[in-house]
Amino acid sequence: MEFIYQASVWIVPVILAITLHEAAHAWVAQKLGDDTAQRLGRVTFNPIAHIDRFGTIIVPGLLLLMNAGFLFGWAKPVPVNFRRLRNPRRDMVLVAAAGPAINIAIAIFSAWLLRWRGLLPDAAIDWAQNALYASVVINVILAVFNMLPLPPLDGGRIAVGLLPAPLARPLARLERYGFIILLGFLFLLPWVGAQMGLDLNLFGRLILEPTLWIISFIMGLMGFGG
Repeated sequence: MEFIYQASVWIVPVILAITLHEAAHAWVAQKLGDDTAQRLGRVTFNPIAHIDRFGTIIVPGLLLLMNAGFLFGWAKPVPVNFRRLRNPRRDMVLVAAAGPAINIAIAIFSAWLLRWRGLLPDAAIDWAQNALYASVVINVILAVFNMLPLPPLDGGRIAVGLLPAPLARPLARLERYGFIILLGFLFLLPWVGAQMGLDLNLFGRLILEPTLWIISFIMGLMGFGG
C-alpha cells in the first residue's frame, strides 16, 4: 500500500512534466513554421500522445519500486526540422526554450494550487499536498537539467542559437556525444574525484543548488515562506 501511495503521488506529476515538456516543443515549432510534429499528431497537450512506454512509465516505476531516492524518465522526443522554421537560428532557441518554460509554468501553477488544498475533503488533503509539491520539485528539476548548455539538451540548442557561428558550430557537433559527455560529468567525474579525495560532484553545483533556489523562490512567491 505504501508503494501504491508513493507511486500515485509521484508518477502522475512525472508523466505530466515530461510529456507536456515535449508538447510545448511541438506546439511552438508548429507555430513557427515546422509542421513535422503536427503531421505525426504530436501538437497536443494530451500526455498520451507523448508517452514512451519504457521511458515514461517503466523506468520511473522501477525506480519507485527500488526505492532509488530519485526519479528519471523521458517522453518520445518531438521531431523538429529546424530548416523548415521561418527563422531557423532564432526559432531554434524559442522551440528549445518552450520545454523548460512550460515546466516552470507547471511548477508555479502547482504551487498556486497548494494554496487551495484546504478546500478538499480531509481525506484528500494529505495526498494532494504531497502530489502538488512533487509536481513543483519534478518540474523545476526537469527545467534546470534541460537548461544545461550541452546539446541535445534544450540549453545546448539555445546556446547554439545564441552563440556566434565560430563557437556555435563545434558545440552543435557535440550533439551526437552529448548524453555520453553528460553521464561522464554527472556520474563518472564524481566517482573519479572520490578516488582522489576531491569533490567533483557537478550535480550539486549545476542542478541541485539552482533547483533548490528556484523551488524556494516559487514557494515563497505563493506565500509558503520558501
